[in-house]
Amino acid sequence: MTEEHAPVRVPATMRGAVTMREVAERAQVSLKTVSNVVNGYPYIRATTKERVERAIEDLGYQVNLSARNLRRGRTGIIGLAVPDLAEPYFGELAGMVVRAADERGLTVLVEQAADRRQELDVLTSARRSLTDGLLYSPIAASVEDLDVSTHPYPLVLLGERTFGVGVDHVSMANLEGVREATRMLLASGARRIAVLGVPPVEDRRPPGELSDLLERDASFTSDSAALRLEGYRRGMADAGMAVEPELLLPLTSWRRSAAADLMTRTVRAGVQFDAVIGLNDTVALGALHALQLAGLRIPEDVQVVGFDDTEEAQFATPGLTSVSPSRNLIAVTGVELLLERIAGHDGPPRLVVPPFALVERGSTQPQR
Repeated sequence: MTEEHAPVRVPATMRGAVTMREVAERAQVSLKTVSNVVNGYPYIRATTKERVERAIEDLGYQVNLSARNLRRGRTGIIGLAVPDLAEPYFGELAGMVVRAADERGLTVLVEQAADRRQELDVLTSARRSLTDGLLYSPIAASVEDLDVSTHPYPLVLLGERTFGVGVDHVSMANLEGVREATRMLLASGARRIAVLGVPPVEDRRPPGELSDLLERDASFTSDSAALRLEGYRRGMADAGMAVEPELLLPLTSWRRSAAADLMTRTVRAGVQFDAVIGLNDTVALGALHALQLAGLRIPEDVQVVGFDDTEEAQFATPGLTSVSPSRNLIAVTGVELLLERIAGHDGPPRLVVPPFALVERGSTQPQR
């Protein structure tokens, strides 16, 4: 006795690559409609779009990104250049950019540029022919270096080195973040707040100069240290407190070892302070380590605050209070602005400053 079997339907995905025509036939729409849905055309009836998307899912249709990019004259690759991938902030930012790009069907070519020579190489390298645009976080490049007339490709700046150069820019609330941290420490009872990581004296802007630039000039060169120091100055001024020069602790590089060494020397010199603001988390963690080795209790004797809210700040002992600049939003916004420029957006340059948050952990003892 033979068994009767219903005809076995072989899924399209097992027969070979599903075509757009098969999707159109399944959804009972035109090829043009399927193309519009795949390419994100906004003016499509919701019911039609839903029918096409269901057909795409049922059939397992996959967009041929390489072919689509070739038709558009694109590679589907964007560049990302950061100063130091070993620095937690930049390493985590790069990971977030890669994820944001991947969600949009893009690949990221990540490069490290630690000085002006390397930064200029990133801007002018033949590698730019491999990428559709560049996300760029410089630490040394000048306004002249970033002249858009010499770089005929979409460019979005990340960070705070150079402002007003005629390209889209995603910065962070450096000044306001440290200003808020200063206010919080003063509200909790701190009176002598040391700032670790300020520029060396010879590179430091006089008090008020940066404020003047921020008020009257949209195009200037600065950096995180200068802006965050200005935030501290403003936070102290808000409370009518004077800035003590001996509490401004300079570093030529924001390294944990350098910060720990300077913190140790400051304690041994007898400088009195009841709080420390590290101008990034790496510096603050170096200070935390040195203070504990010196026998000081955190936060009972000295409160410590960092900036960046990196993952390791959460796992310090005690947990490090830190200013979060909304790093993931910086990454996502940068990718989206770059994609808009790649697609042909030719509007005026945009400056985006995502909101910050002061994330309080065990290294501070707020009494508000």
